[in-house]
Amino acid sequence: MYHTWMRYFTPSPPHLRLGLVCLGVGLQHGVLPTVGPRTLDHHVAVLINAGSGWYRGPDGRRTAVTAPALLWLTPGVPHHYAPDPTGGWDESFVDFTGPATTTYTELGYIEPDRPVVPLSDATAPRTAVGRIARAARRGNPLLEVETAAAVHELLVALRRARADTTAEGAPVLDALARDAFRPLTVAEHAARHGMTAAELRTAVRRGAGCSPKDYLLGIRLGRAKELLTTTDLPVAAVARRVGYDDPAYFSRLFTRRVGTAPTRFRAQQSRSVPGGWSTRVPDPAHPPTLATGPV
Repeated sequence: MYHTWMRYFTPSPPHLRLGLVCLGVGLQHGVLPTVGPRTLDHHVAVLINAGSGWYRGPDGRRTAVTAPALLWLTPGVPHHYAPDPTGGWDESFVDFTGPATTTYTELGYIEPDRPVVPLSDATAPRTAVGRIARAARRGNPLLEVETAAAVHELLVALRRARADTTAEGAPVLDALARDAFRPLTVAEHAARHGMTAAELRTAVRRGAGCSPKDYLLGIRLGRAKELLTTTDLPVAAVARRVGYDDPAYFSRLFTRRVGTAPTRFRAQQSRSVPGGWSTRVPDPAHPPTLATGPV
């Protein structure tokens, strides 16, 4: 016995130009029928929320699946899977496609080479699937855009929920962020963590989807933008604050990566705030608001 609900969509050509679109969503639980062997021409994220089962890929090997877990079904890859025949499982799935899937794969959010991914917690991904299911109501005029936005959210939630994120990625990334403004090479950063440069590259690629150099550069340029926007520091001083002793090199690098020179960026974005800027991150549940009472 099993229960199933699903909806499928056909986005129009203009919606396909969004880069990522949802093709379908489903929620199922129980002793579901075996899927496949089959091959698809689009991506599917199958979220196993409870229960267990198995997955078999093109190599013929059978892999055990225990919730919470994710099954990546990628275009052109034969697959075959099913829940346990006695206990079944609780499953939700999202079909999606678009050129943005290539970038998400390059960044490590979609993993064709790892079709079975253990998760630490399925709560956030389930919430994203729920948004898609609610948007799938009949007659929703915003269906294609609303579901497309939720697929982006789902990919981020799945990436964050991966069981190996904390064990392999987060501590290294946190340490790199703390040391980002120090004049250290990638090899020196690696040595500080008892790693080879290759091991550091692997950890950062898995944790952030980019090289250590790009990860550090993103942090440095982000801080430089904040200083240019919120202070009157000369560009040379900003460069030193973010780890560059050569202001000319910093300016060239900033211009190449940001698309505009530091001085022009400051002219466009500068904000004068009496009393200075807060360093506290606002609570999304209680954002700062203007007082509406008498003054």
